[in-house]
Amino acid sequence: MGAAPWYREVTPRQWKAMFAAWIGYLLDGFDFVLITLVLTEIADEFHLSTATAASLISGAFITRWLGGAVLGAMGDRYGRRTAMIASILLYSLGTFACGFAWGYTSLFVARLVIGLGMAGEYSTSVTYVLESWPARLRNRASGFLISGYAGGSVIAAELYTWVVPHWGWRWMFWIGVLPVLVAVWIRRSLPEAAEWQAEIGPAANGPQPERPNPFRPLFTGRPRSWGNAALMVAATGALFCVFTPVGEGYVPWLSAVAALCLIGFAVQLGGRKGWLLYVSLMATVFCAFLYSWPIQALLPTYLKTELGYAPAQVTDVMFYAGFGTMAGCWLAGFVGDWLGTRRAYAYTLLASLAFVFPVFAVQGSLVGLGALLFVLLALSQGISGILPKYIAGHFPTATRAASLGFVYNVGALGGAVAPVLGARLAEGMSLGRALAVLTFGLTLLVIILVGGDVPRKLARLLDREAPDDHLVPAGGSGALPEGAPTGSP
Repeated sequence: MGAAPWYREVTPRQWKAMFAAWIGYLLDGFDFVLITLVLTEIADEFHLSTATAASLISGAFITRWLGGAVLGAMGDRYGRRTAMIASILLYSLGTFACGFAWGYTSLFVARLVIGLGMAGEYSTSVTYVLESWPARLRNRASGFLISGYAGGSVIAAELYTWVVPHWGWRWMFWIGVLPVLVAVWIRRSLPEAAEWQAEIGPAANGPQPERPNPFRPLFTGRPRSWGNAALMVAATGALFCVFTPVGEGYVPWLSAVAALCLIGFAVQLGGRKGWLLYVSLMATVFCAFLYSWPIQALLPTYLKTELGYAPAQVTDVMFYAGFGTMAGCWLAGFVGDWLGTRRAYAYTLLASLAFVFPVFAVQGSLVGLGALLFVLLALSQGISGILPKYIAGHFPTATRAASLGFVYNVGALGGAVAPVLGARLAEGMSLGRALAVLTFGLTLLVIILVGGDVPRKLARLLDREAPDDHLVPAGGSGALPEGAPTGSP
């Protein structure tokens, strides 16, 4: 008889864990893109300039690094499920509060809360699913999970067309409170992540294991504690000024201050042997956002200004794009389990380069452009479905959620830089060509960083015994225990 199909290796509990995390991530994607859809309505009601209104989008980036680290540390210490619930509550209540905003300041504060929860959702949901599924299927688990974000963006775009014209923009945010129900269900129904429970969770009998504290290096002594508190304030203040009109004219200097503060945290969290790994992974994720976010952020502008598409046509193209990203996440999971995470990442990005310039060469065919965009985004942005697996494999269970949350969300600042970089490049050429050049060049850089295993090679300069992948058990790739021991696939 032939081998059993892969989906039979996943137990009902593991499928339930995936479904819960996927729903949470879908609603996270829904909540995050709402502000982009209703920005013009908000600007009109509150009489905001374009620059001031745009800062509401960037507001979530100011607190992402902090939310990813703090909620990740909660997940390492108290369990993935607990931190996941806290993340869902934060971003959904922040979104709900946006519907009651009475002006720019109140709306901006609500966006800061969304950034905290959204960042924590990435680190906690990812670690929860990866540590619950069989080891040999973890790329698939990662790809399935991240596809939820693209699904959330598609749902948000569809709801916008009939909710806002009939009920107004505030109802879009009030609908965003629905994830609270998911959080309640998770709290009542789901088990803890298997790997965390096996290594760190409370034991039924005998001595209890020591709970990890990923932030311990930051608070060893009063001088260091006060110094790091000052670093946190400086980093947050600098990012606030960079992403709002307050820092106009001083952005390069403020960006340098924020970068130095965040690198300072990375050096302390990584320690003598791990700091170079933290910094190199932050740089890799930063570059990944730089190649992907110019298209995500500026594609609608390109379609309207250079191709002259009507709003309905733009919606059609974005529909192709959203489903291309979602399908790419699924594809990435299967290819990652087949070829290995790093090879799948590099080869898929390499294939995407063949479609970058053709996408921006299409002028008169809506269907042709949609089809090319579907393939390009499936290969280039869909591969981000296994980015969590790639990052998480560098860290042990005890610090995985905090480390993943920190390095990913610091790197995610590239998503805020990318649209500005694309717009600046477009000052000397057409917007379409600028997006193509930026996407092509930075994709090549990420291929070198990931395909060449640069972060791990740099890490081994300081720690020669660093394992290849913490998510692959020594001696093989089997399913990890799930509450009680289970057979390996």
